[in-house]
This record gives sequence, C-alpha cells and structure tokens, in this order.
Amino acid sequence: MSTELRVAMIGHGFMGAAHSVGWRQAPAVFDLPLAPRMAVLVGRDADKTAASARKWGWDETSTDWRSVIERSDIDVVDIVTPGDSHAEIAIAALAAGKHVLCEKPLANSVDEAVAMRQAAQDAAAHGIRAMVGFTYRRVPAVTLMRDMIADGRIGTVRQVRASYRQDWLADPGSPMTWRLDKERAGSGALGDIGAHIVDMAQFVTGQSLTQVSAALETIVEERPLLGESVGLSGTAGDERGRVTVDDLALFIGRLESGTLASFEATRFATGRKNALDIEISGDAGALHWNLEDLNALDFYDATRPPLEQGFTRILVTEPEHPYLEGWWPAGHMLGYEHGFSHQAKDLIEAIAHARDPRPTFADGLHVQRVLDAVERSASNSAVWTEV
Repeated sequence: MSTELRVAMIGHGFMGAAHSVGWRQAPAVFDLPLAPRMAVLVGRDADKTAASARKWGWDETSTDWRSVIERSDIDVVDIVTPGDSHAEIAIAALAAGKHVLCEKPLANSVDEAVAMRQAAQDAAAHGIRAMVGFTYRRVPAVTLMRDMIADGRIGTVRQVRASYRQDWLADPGSPMTWRLDKERAGSGALGDIGAHIVDMAQFVTGQSLTQVSAALETIVEERPLLGESVGLSGTAGDERGRVTVDDLALFIGRLESGTLASFEATRFATGRKNALDIEISGDAGALHWNLEDLNALDFYDATRPPLEQGFTRILVTEPEHPYLEGWWPAGHMLGYEHGFSHQAKDLIEAIAHARDPRPTFADGLHVQRVLDAVERSASNSAVWTEV
C-alpha cells in the first residue's frame, strides 16, 4: 500500500466511533490497494472533538466542515452527522471532488435524496465515488444469505419477514434526543432502524419493494428536556419536549415479483436490545439470520428426505465465507464493529479500481422512497401506496 487515501469524518458520536474502528482496522486486516489515513475529525464542539480524535486516532480536528472539504489533501468525506445535514455536506463534498461515505438513511426526505443521487451521478463522471452506509449488508452471514438466495438454494422466494426491535425508549422518563425530533432525524424508528431492514430485505432477495401498507405510532408523545436536548421540539426552560417522530412502524410490502414482505421497526420492544431478525422462505427451503447471533445462518433445505429435514446452523467463520479471509481461524467469532471494517474495505477497493461501490446513492434513494411511502400510507389509513 504505497498510496494514501486521506479521510475526513464529519461527526464523532456513536457512529463516529464505529466508523473510526473501521478505518483503523481495515488496513491491518486486509491487503488493500490504498492506505486510508484518518486525517481530520470534524465536530461542532472543539474540546469534545479533540477528545474523540485522541481516543480514536485522528491526526487533527476542525469545527468547520466547509473548510475541510475544500482542502486539497482530503480524498474522502465520511458523514456520520444527524440526517438533517447529510444532503448539504454530501453535495458540497462531491462538488469539491471528494469521495463520500454517508450514513443511513441517506437523507431526511425524498427531495434531498434525489439531489444527493444527482450530485453523485455528476461526480461519477469525474471518477468520484459515493456510498451509503447500510453496514449490516457486510456481516458475513448476511452476504452469504444473499449469495445462497442468488444461487437458488431456497428456490423461488415466497415470503419475507423482517423486524428490528429495541427497547431503549420503553421508559417514558428517558430524555429527548435529536433522534426524536423530526427536523433533525427525519423519522423515528422507521428511518433509524426500519431503513436497515428495508435495505436488507432488498439486498438479500435482489428485489426492490414496489408497494407498502403501513401504520405508525408515537407511544410516548412528550419527554424530559435535559442537557443537550433542551431546544429540541421546545425552548430552553421547558420541562418537557414534544416527540415528533414515530416510536413504532409496522408495514407490509410487495417485492417486484409480487412476493409479500412484512416489517416491524420499534424502540418499544421491552427486553430486546438490538434484535434485527430476517427470514426468507422459498419453495425449496428457507434462510434465517438474527443480529444477536450474527455469526450463524440458519438454512432449511426442503429438498432433503423427510427424515433429514430441519434447520441447519451454518457457522459463518470459515476463510472461504464472505470477508473472512483476513480475520481469525474458523470458529473465532466476529462482532458488530467488524462490518465497519468491511465497509471501509469495499469503499477503498471501489475507489482504487474505479467502480461504483454498493449500496449507491441511488440505492439509498430507493430506501428513502420506501420510507416516504410508509409515512404516506400510515397517514391515509394504511392504504396500499406505490413506492
């Protein structure tokens, strides 16, 4: 690796930590064609940004993202800010000739996502790449699920069931955060975690959603305003702020083939900390995966003799499995953070080999259209709504 790829990351919260691990680990594990350098970390608070930079290994810091993206020594802009700033930063970075990685969901609205897709298409004509960060695609077991479906191992897909359940808002006394303010987040459970299962269902089946019928619910409508939450959906001095996003999203959809899919995204599933679950049923078998057991893929082969049928647990840790060639010996498990190393690997290789990384901004736009259709359906008594 003789050529550096200098990265500036905008934002440094929870996702900033995960992305930092990815940028740092990828070149140590994989034989990459370019060497990523964690050059600049950008945040609004100079002291907090500096502390994050020291913790995660960034060379320098800034509080001005506009000046950073104009620098000639920056090659990649990694956006991990709340959704309300994705479009502005990504479009400006692409116009400045920087490759862009943007966290999901791509934007807060379809219009913003359309503008981002157009900016990415314009930049691609000059060799500039853009990718949206649906990181769960890069869990080895999920990629293997996609590959097995594409190889016909479960036959024709008949039904999809996907859910993402958390409980971190189950306590009505939990304070307001930016994720509960529609102006900042765009939507609630729908966009925050529902976007993941929409993308995953489309990724593993190779089909896009075309219609949805949905219901959304805000279970706790007001929350305490504490610390940084003061000013979110309220004003300084208010005791409580109004929640302006959904807590729970339930919807069904149709894939291009007409196959029905069901989706649940909730932050009120008491006892469920981070339970992303997907099952694909076909006429020749089925596949099932759960994030809380992320190294395993359950496979049912309906073509086997009746006395031998039953789900088989595949331990996805062999070096021949997706992404595993650089990691540990078979049976030594990977965790949540490894997907971010795989994300960095895929983006670096796409840049080096002059190809568009997946998922593209166009893929992110389609997910945004699905989220928008869900909201429109929910506001119209769950009527079937075109994506």
